[in-house]
Amino acid sequence: MRYFLDLFGCAKNQVDAENMMSRLNSAGWKNTPDAGLADLIIVNSCGFIESAKQESIDAVIGWRKLYPEKKILLAGCLAQRYAKELSETLNEADGFFGVENIMDITQTALNMVKGEKTVNSKPADATYLQTGERPLLSLPGSAYIKISEGCGNRCSYCAIPLIRGGLKSRTISDILEECRALLSRGIKELCIIAQDTGSYGKDNGAAKLPELLDAISSIEGHFWVRLFYIHPDNFPLSILDIMEKDARFLPYFDIPFQHASQKILAAMNRRGNAEKHLALLETIRGRLPRAVIRSTFLLGFPGETEEDFAALLDFQEKARLDWLGCFTYSREENTDAFSMKGQVPKKIAQARKRTIEERQIPITEKNMEYFAGQTMDVLIEEQISGNENEENIALGRLYCHAPDIDGAAVITGGETNRKTTQAGILVRCNVIARRGFDLEVRLF
Repeated sequence: MRYFLDLFGCAKNQVDAENMMSRLNSAGWKNTPDAGLADLIIVNSCGFIESAKQESIDAVIGWRKLYPEKKILLAGCLAQRYAKELSETLNEADGFFGVENIMDITQTALNMVKGEKTVNSKPADATYLQTGERPLLSLPGSAYIKISEGCGNRCSYCAIPLIRGGLKSRTISDILEECRALLSRGIKELCIIAQDTGSYGKDNGAAKLPELLDAISSIEGHFWVRLFYIHPDNFPLSILDIMEKDARFLPYFDIPFQHASQKILAAMNRRGNAEKHLALLETIRGRLPRAVIRSTFLLGFPGETEEDFAALLDFQEKARLDWLGCFTYSREENTDAFSMKGQVPKKIAQARKRTIEERQIPITEKNMEYFAGQTMDVLIEEQISGNENEENIALGRLYCHAPDIDGAAVITGGETNRKTTQAGILVRCNVIARRGFDLEVRLF
């Protein structure tokens, strides 16, 4: 039996998909990149905001139109959140599989090809996140490690706790085993992810991210460790001590500030304000001058006035973030923000989003100029051209580039060859110049 996987959503959803693939492959299924050859099409969905939900539903409908006779499984967050409703309305899907124990995917798949319509949407379980031998959907040389499931922050706009439940952290020994397994496969970048990595361990009494990083630091070898999604209210400053001592922990921080107006942040059920956020940035940059910081802003939250938006613009100018992503508020049922007064019209929210994005362009471009003339490692990802008579060009990433979401390192120069641009390896390079958001580099 063959399956085709159509992946949506975040890196955490990607790990779920990889674990599903691992279970199916172990049971004798074969993955195919051609949906036309598959016995089962799996749409691994996102259920975070309205646009993402619609994208996943459209995918199911699209596959049904293309392949009326094939079995289609809607998996992931959307299936978890709306299993009952969708099973009654989305007739294009033959089954629904939430973010439950991945071990059940094999039985679900078997039932579907036998003609049974299944609906599985048990609560998420962190215990299945243990294999470092799973197929990887990441870019070459990189792998995501999910250290916990669910979230306990309860931001008023966020549906993640409704989908994945409260925080459930893995053990340090379990995570270390996965790190070692991935490194033994030649992985060079370990990307640590969770809904909030700063909260790791709180469900067992106390935050343990520094303890986890200290344990990873004991692993020998030349590799990168990149941290994602540290809620600013839960940022453990002691991780800076570890980063100062061990350069393998990249000074790259993904801190979703979301807003700067204290009124809006309080309505979001977040404790911070612009002054605290700026102080955190100053501390990080003071301890790690090479620090690169990414954040996200949420525009159009209920009650957001022009004054609140002006506060966010002021924060953006003072923070000088290296990378910034924006999204507009999505009114999600059963969240605290759903019934809040002062819903902002979509046109206004979109206009504010565009303003933020336009103002960020010169900030990011200026910050990227800092790297010109520096020597550092580049993780090779793809050779895009070149033969015996042409100059080779390859793509990669420096420590300032997270997978998929930031700029890239464009590798040029006559000394570049197929051996030194093998995908998935770390190579020393010199940064020549900035090209838009990207950086041109040459290998030694």
